[in-house]
Amino acid sequence: MVRFGYFLTPEADPTRPLELARLADELGFDLIGVQDHPYQRRFHDTWTLLTAIAVTTHQVSVFPDVASLPMRPPAMLAKAAATLDLLSGGRLELGLGAGAFWDAIVAMGGPRRGPGESIRALEEAIQVIRLMWSEQPAVRFSGEFYQLSGVRPGPRPAHPIGIWLGVYKPRALALVGRLADGWVPSLGYATPEALTEGNRRIDEAARQAGRDPSSIRRILNVMDSPGPELLAELAAERGMDTFVFAQAEEPDTQLRRLASEVIPRTRDLLSAGAGPASP
Repeated sequence: MVRFGYFLTPEADPTRPLELARLADELGFDLIGVQDHPYQRRFHDTWTLLTAIAVTTHQVSVFPDVASLPMRPPAMLAKAAATLDLLSGGRLELGLGAGAFWDAIVAMGGPRRGPGESIRALEEAIQVIRLMWSEQPAVRFSGEFYQLSGVRPGPRPAHPIGIWLGVYKPRALALVGRLADGWVPSLGYATPEALTEGNRRIDEAARQAGRDPSSIRRILNVMDSPGPELLAELAAERGMDTFVFAQAEEPDTQLRRLASEVIPRTRDLLSAGAGPASP
């Protein structure tokens, strides 16, 4: 089943983001994604906003699109994610990124990491987060970037939270296939051809790790206003199974148009064809 979401801008307005989230929930969207740039003065804190969204909506799932790992220690991120998943009745997924805008990260007290360091830290973070969600009485981890020294995990999430990586390079795509539960690229940063190649790399890495590639979600941030035909093509021929729409016009109008026209038409096209591409 192809899913549809909205990429909500966390503008620091006391009411507007929550109004749009409630509208998306009422219109039947599956997901709300919120970008995570804590050094951006015009933005709310993403985790606080996600919590407010979750407690004022009823059905829609929420996720950071994607959480900035250098600004959020993974053990604490795991705790926050599990807590919000419980409070929302299992409506949280975890988008995770290796980091970007390094000058801004450093200005706020975060580390500066090179490309190789970023991916090694991301891999360690996935392991730490899963340990913190485990049933073990105490967990230990000794890594290059993160350590756990007998901490007691908990609480456990309400459902198996997916860890979705916002990455593009070959080594990072292989990490998606080996360890993660989803891939979150953005159309524009990745061309349709790059999506095909990225999915191929993920599938290959998954098979080499003994995993089923079809268990890995493929979530695409859509940064403009593509028509249903392109969306159906991206699902059926490029392997994407979830579309998260960024603001491309007045948000209320856009949400209603997507819900009444674009999404139903895309589903009709997919029903008439082969459906999403299989790995």
